[in-house]
Amino acid sequence: MSHRGRIGVVLARTGRLALLGDPLDYVVHRFRALFPWLDFVIADSESTVEGARAATRRLVERDGVRLVACLGGTSVLPAITETCEQLRTPCVSTALPWQVYRYGRDRGFDWTYHFCWGLDDIAATFADLWRHAGDSVGLLWNDGPQGRALRDPDLGFLPVTSHAVVDAGAYRESESDFARQVEVLRQSDVDIVSSAATTGDLIRFLSRAQGAGFRPNLVTCSRWLAYPFGADHPSLDRVATVVAWAPQHRYSSSVDGTSAEHLGDDYLRETGRPWLPLLGLAHALLEVAVHAVTAGEDRSAVADVLAKTTVDTIAGRLDWTSGPVPCVATLPLAAGQWQNGVLRVVDNDKVPAAVCDGDLVLGVRN
Repeated sequence: MSHRGRIGVVLARTGRLALLGDPLDYVVHRFRALFPWLDFVIADSESTVEGARAATRRLVERDGVRLVACLGGTSVLPAITETCEQLRTPCVSTALPWQVYRYGRDRGFDWTYHFCWGLDDIAATFADLWRHAGDSVGLLWNDGPQGRALRDPDLGFLPVTSHAVVDAGAYRESESDFARQVEVLRQSDVDIVSSAATTGDLIRFLSRAQGAGFRPNLVTCSRWLAYPFGADHPSLDRVATVVAWAPQHRYSSSVDGTSAEHLGDDYLRETGRPWLPLLGLAHALLEVAVHAVTAGEDRSAVADVLAKTTVDTIAGRLDWTSGPVPCVATLPLAAGQWQNGVLRVVDNDKVPAAVCDGDLVLGVRN
């Protein structure tokens, strides 16, 4: 097959991010059936920075792809996009807040295009829930790229909220026992805790909080809790999060008209696994990739197409001509809450196309 119709997809098939790769792998197989004249080449990032860079190089230098698509991974995704910049190859990516994507990068943005919500969107969505739960918010943020971006005084989380906030202090992922953070928040008597922790870290924090008698009215957590990574753990019941996509969103695919609902149903029937927000983002990612590759004659032309793209996808409208910064398109967020192992949409103020299927429940589980 000519390289003209070749799209590279970097996803995690192995390692700690493998669950992030599942929906994208599924969507690739759907798109192969829809577009038999295109060649979708998959490379495993191995869930590491080094693996991501190597996979991207193989796709560009050995396989001759004209565009690379990828999603997720706070350190893995920037490794892919920076490699694409170095190799002067168009890239479209998603599932990392655009501030983290943009300001954690070492290289420029001549070839790489991203769509996602922002940290400010997370804050605004959470604030809609916080007004039901109290006046003060304790912040549980790590000492890595995500935590640094959240703390940014201009582009981070804090400029958006009017709630009184208490920063519990930075922690190291997977290594903290959270004793100090729990004590800070308990002594401050905050009503709400907000975090961007991994599932494991949040479980450890909540266990420590319960042992110390600290029971906030509401816990909100973005990042990992936006995906079903161990969200059936009893400690995580009633934790609220953001929802970028759900089958009840009233959107449809730009390539074949498939509705969000049908995509979720197909995924469950064909894989035996329930829908997850990344499914819609992965589908939108390849909608954009196909649009760019079929409209652009070479890599430079593909990049030019991406810069001018406005398209209505199964995850909503993506518009690279009016983003907050060049090369970025944004998505709004609904609010969700994990209830008995199911992610319910509980607030659609920012996304009228989302249909609520639950009500916010306050109070953490015993």
